Amino acid sequence: MTTERKEHKKNLRTIDLTLIAAFAALIAVCSWISIPTTIPFTLQTFAVFLTVGVLGGKRGTIAVAVYILLGAIGLPVFAGMKGGLGALLGTTGGYILGFLFSALLMWGLEKILGHKLWNLAISMVLGLIVCYVFGTGWFLVVYTKVNGVVSLGTVLGWCVTPFIVPDLLKIALALVLTRQLKPYLPGE
Repeated sequence: MTTERKEHKKNLRTIDLTLIAAFAALIAVCSWISIPTTIPFTLQTFAVFLTVGVLGGKRGTIAVAVYILLGAIGLPVFAGMKGGLGALLGTTGGYILGFLFSALLMWGLEKILGHKLWNLAISMVLGLIVCYVFGTGWFLVVYTKVNGVVSLGTVLGWCVTPFIVPDLLKIALALVLTRQLKPYLPGE
């Protein structure tokens, strides 16, 4: 391998790390934009979908994982400026971990279906469903341990139903911005 080729690979890795860090920070900033409710209304889902859309599956998933790890070690990157294992193990922690499962699903579908916009739209909707399922299941278990039994219907009313339309709008915005930004960033 020529020195020039090695230098190019090194620069590309530097660009990748820079983009991953920038998009992990974007997810944190979007988590701070929050309307407090049982499950806060934030722009996290928008940022996760934009991150995977723009960076692609591998880099996007790594950025989501970096965001979660930053919060796990105590940096206040989650909604309400929270951080630490307590935030991850609390009632809303399943949604945060669900972001990683969403990103992994989107990465897998990208590998299978390719990079077309309609494939990305499908993977974002499926990723949202995965996040809802994982997060709602987690919420139900943790809430029940702390506060007593609550029905699945009640939890869906708190944690999913009010978020469906806003989350679909966030997906639409992420798709539009992905289409606008992706051409300006180096591929994976």
